[in-house]
Amino acid sequence: MSQLSSNESPAPSQAPGSEEKAKAGNAKKVEEEEEEVDIDLNAPETEKAALAIQGKFRRFQKRKKDPSP
Repeated sequence: MSQLSSNESPAPSQAPGSEEKAKAGNAKKVEEEEEEVDIDLNAPETEKAALAIQGKFRRFQKRKKDPSP
């Protein structure tokens, strides 16, 4: 008869494999739920929005680097 000691697990390879399968299943669900967005990158509204976002980001970085009281 073979006996397992208290520090041996019966199947060490089962836990990581089942965990990976669950993660793969969740990834597929997320991909299916994502909606494809078609943005016209040449539109003037898109260019204005991009410039506004970039300007705010630059100001944020400047404040982060040089905090003034």
